[in-house]
Amino acid sequence: MELALVLLVVAIALVFGYTNGFHDAANSIATSVSTRALTPHVALVLAAVMNFVGALLGTGVAETIGSGIIDTPLGTYGLVVVLAGLLGAISWNVLTWWLGLPTSSSHALIGGLTGAGIASAATVHWTVIWELVVIPMLASPLVGFVLAFAVMIGLLWVVRNAAPGRITRRFRLLQTVSAAAMALGHGLQDAQKTMGVIVLALVAGGLQTGFEIPLWVKLTSALALALGTYAGGWRIVRTLGRRVIELDPARGFVAESVAAGVLYTTALALQAPISTTHTITSAIMGVGATRRLSAVRWGVARRILMAWVLTIPGAALVAAGAYLLLSLLT
Repeated sequence: MELALVLLVVAIALVFGYTNGFHDAANSIATSVSTRALTPHVALVLAAVMNFVGALLGTGVAETIGSGIIDTPLGTYGLVVVLAGLLGAISWNVLTWWLGLPTSSSHALIGGLTGAGIASAATVHWTVIWELVVIPMLASPLVGFVLAFAVMIGLLWVVRNAAPGRITRRFRLLQTVSAAAMALGHGLQDAQKTMGVIVLALVAGGLQTGFEIPLWVKLTSALALALGTYAGGWRIVRTLGRRVIELDPARGFVAESVAAGVLYTTALALQAPISTTHTITSAIMGVGATRRLSAVRWGVARRILMAWVLTIPGAALVAAGAYLLLSLLT
């Protein structure tokens, strides 16, 4: 019974990784596709490959997810908690994808685990959630916006006397590099969250004692994210690439480069599971604001912000309900 439940939780975790990929494909490709720097097909292949590679470059975020959010009890009880958390996260991903809202799969997972933990009376590490989730959640969009705005202002000054046509062509080429860097950062951050949940299930099922990430977990999580990314997620691509602001290649390059830098820093130095969605969206708003503040479609931005605020409590409520239902069936 427990082995079958472990296999089910691992399978559902990989489904979450897949939904994470198609939900967050826009993070890597929206700006490059909207500026015509890359065709949609080439952008998706590039993003999928770099997501896979990025997923294999670190495990710090996975260990934070696996051991830092909740203390999962051993046995069937603990496996049900993890399963409920995953169901909450997947439900929120599918809902926001359907609505075309670029919300955070990372925060949906954290909200799901937290909600299932509260419903099951498991120990929730509120200090870790505050320090490694809430503070980065608030800081990363602000950092992304300010850095992107500042870098874009500096770049505009450097190229102020250059021919616009030549600048556009050069930055279209450079966007291939920045899109690849963004996809690598997305893989580095987001695949690790699936890895962490799988290890959480292995520990709860008694198949593993520590929170080290086995190679097969790394590879399957990376593959699930890459396949999901290749599947696309065009509703959110349209929101990020066109509805927030009309981007040109230079602004797209700066937004992607700044967002990628923030992702690398938080994953490798802080081991904090930040939202790639929040980071790239705020960077897009930052480069857009260099035209004028009214160039950003703040009505769309408000909808996105509202979805961000609701992600953790929304996923938590669904997960808590899923736990109560599953506990009756097991």
